[in-house]
Amino acid sequence: MSGTSLDGLDIAICEFEGDADNLSYKILKANTISYSTAQRNKLRALPYLNVENYFKLHHQFGKFIGKEIVKFMADVPAKPIAIASHGHTIFHQPQKGFSTQFGCGATISAQTNMTTVCDFRSLDVALAGQGAPLVPIGDKLLFSQYQSCLNIGGIANISFTKNNSRIAFDICFANMALNYFAQLAGSDYDKNGDWAKQGNCNEELLNNLNNLDFFKIKSAKSLARENFENEFLYLIEKSKLPANDVLNTLVNHIAIQIAAVLNENKLEDVFITGGGAHNIFLIEVLKKYYKGKIIIPDATTVNYKEALIFALLGYLRLNEQTNTLSSVTGAKHDSAGGAVYLAKK
Repeated sequence: MSGTSLDGLDIAICEFEGDADNLSYKILKANTISYSTAQRNKLRALPYLNVENYFKLHHQFGKFIGKEIVKFMADVPAKPIAIASHGHTIFHQPQKGFSTQFGCGATISAQTNMTTVCDFRSLDVALAGQGAPLVPIGDKLLFSQYQSCLNIGGIANISFTKNNSRIAFDICFANMALNYFAQLAGSDYDKNGDWAKQGNCNEELLNNLNNLDFFKIKSAKSLARENFENEFLYLIEKSKLPANDVLNTLVNHIAIQIAAVLNENKLEDVFITGGGAHNIFLIEVLKKYYKGKIIIPDATTVNYKEALIFALLGYLRLNEQTNTLSSVTGAKHDSAGGAVYLAKK
């Protein structure tokens, strides 16, 4: 998969045993293929291409994914039975009836000669859902020992059980925003939050960010690049603050929004994964606002939990079991989403 933080392509070989009522997993091997600056810029520019160039690059990116998977499997003793590809989300506008994941699944299947499951969001969107978040089914089946599961990736999202039903939603922009401003300052990301720690929190910007309309929505909700560019960036850029102050303010904003959800729902512990779990300063600030137990697992789980869960979504789809929860997305009913391209036997 490729996330909104644009750090690279995550690949993980995952093994599952059992069914939805009794499921175990192993991550056998995992790696991130870092994007070059040129690749990152191409992905950023995708929404502004004409249709022909978009589909040309859609195929090329699928070919890139396929080639990287073949290289990744070179020393793997047994060939996996299938690929589950999330791709890279470009247009996520469920209110208009679509969500697009870039990186052609048919091309991946042809490149690898492996059955490929992709396009996990479209069925849920067609059922009037948000098509996101999709990870909560994995939280429910694989990590139910924790009261809540928080992923701090490009976007921070959470899932937990309430009134015997799994609910989840996007909380706020996280690494997508932090990386964007770190890159403007000349680095891929703010390691450990060191730059942010040197800055000062700007109360006016913080209040403006915390008062965005998105935070007033109480039903199923999700964030996308469009929200980032049209609403979020504008507030920050017009503040004309130095990079350190922007990063510090963003860290406080992220921590406040996460803590508000945890505190409001009386969640006594939170299991944190995603790149933000490595941001020492962000976790320090979160502890100021949230007094519950914070659990950060081993580095493999932190870095590859989302890849693991999309592998699970593919596993469930191929076994014709529910992989998308309507209680999370707001769809008409649960579904087993994903287009399947079968490999030649």
